[in-house]
Amino acid sequence: MAGMQQIQNLSLQQTLAPQLQQSLQILQAPILELRNLIQAELSVNPVIEEERTEPTIEDKQREQDEFKEEFEHLAKLDEEWRDYMSQSSAYSSRSQEDEERRQFFFDSIATNETLQQHLLEQLQTSDLPAQQRKIGELIIGNIDERGFLQLSPEEMSQNTGLEVHKIQEVLEVIQMFHPVGVGTRDLRECLLVQLRRLGKAESMEYRIVANHLEDLGKHRFPEIARRLNSTPEQIQKCADFISTLDPKPGQLFTPDMTNYVLPDVTVEKVTGEWQVSLNGEQIPHLRISNTYKDLMARDENTSEVRDYIREKIRNGKFLIKSIHQRQQTISNIAHEIFQRQKEFFEQGPTALRPLTMVQIAEVVGVHETTVSRAISGKYMATPWGVFELKYFFTPGYQTADGSTTSNTSVKNAIIELVKAEDTRSPLSDKEIVDILVERGIPIARRTVAKYRAEAGILPSNMRKSY
Repeated sequence: MAGMQQIQNLSLQQTLAPQLQQSLQILQAPILELRNLIQAELSVNPVIEEERTEPTIEDKQREQDEFKEEFEHLAKLDEEWRDYMSQSSAYSSRSQEDEERRQFFFDSIATNETLQQHLLEQLQTSDLPAQQRKIGELIIGNIDERGFLQLSPEEMSQNTGLEVHKIQEVLEVIQMFHPVGVGTRDLRECLLVQLRRLGKAESMEYRIVANHLEDLGKHRFPEIARRLNSTPEQIQKCADFISTLDPKPGQLFTPDMTNYVLPDVTVEKVTGEWQVSLNGEQIPHLRISNTYKDLMARDENTSEVRDYIREKIRNGKFLIKSIHQRQQTISNIAHEIFQRQKEFFEQGPTALRPLTMVQIAEVVGVHETTVSRAISGKYMATPWGVFELKYFFTPGYQTADGSTTSNTSVKNAIIELVKAEDTRSPLSDKEIVDILVERGIPIARRTVAKYRAEAGILPSNMRKSY
């Protein structure tokens, strides 16, 4: 008996596991991914269907009237157009010309041209003979999306048997193609090619890039000035000009990888009152088909048919329930976030307060891991922009007056201090610490350095302007 009991428990666990996995998947899925999951389930489970609101008789009549009115208007325009064309003697003589212009317009529409396509087109229209164009095709095939050459002429020579100097000759031609600097092997060569193209082969900028690029990257302007017998102010001017050059000439042809997100939650003020609403428009509303409910009631169906329908109905109900639970959980969490971060919605990111998932879980009545899954990949639209839900969860500091402020608020304060600083005498991390302490925010210097680096702010010695 003990063995039989063990087998029953294992069987029950195997039956529940797929449904539990599906429920967690639905909870974690962002809104667009959830829509795809639902569509996939609709295609394999015949008993669930999408609920559609049936238009009223008044709506149908209004649509018919609008269609009739629009059709009559288009028919009248068509008749007027035909009359005009039949009376126009110049139309027939211009039709071929107009058709050619129309085709030219469509041929001129910009497409997403790749860097390689752009270079090959220039190669084919160049004055290079056929043999050198073949070498050019080899070189272009070894240029990456940034515009840099992946194999040196020596390596290409070893792979193909071509003479190095012949490859080098064609490479120098390609490096003059648009975008300038393409086909170079590293940043230094890329910038030098661009400077030569601008007629600055004998300039101070050229000498800085050729011999002091590392110091330039670390803003060691006084050191460069000493070596070049110049002044930090002059090196600063050269650095400003060098910064206008393109360090990745091929990025112009890199496809735009902008990711667009659809917020699950919107928080906005309507007629003076804050509203927290869930975006449910993208989620199909499901129901169990009445057709299959009726089939279950028919006596002529075999037990196998009824078992099949019963199983599909059970799966469909579980799916509908899981979607409802997902929406309810996200709604509860979003409302609690709003209650605890009201200052953020009123004043902006600098008013963000410390918040943990444990605090939300206790109020919502779920486990901390459920909160973590529910906010994963979800976004909230606010008057201050669209933020990932996890943005609102941040530890913080206790200020001198006993209140608390979030890490994000401290980071924003550091950013604002740097924006307002005198670039000729930028604030050191120690000076930033002193200012924050005066504001009642105790913070260590290494923490300021960490937050500064996370915000992409250089150290004070590299922010100095001469």
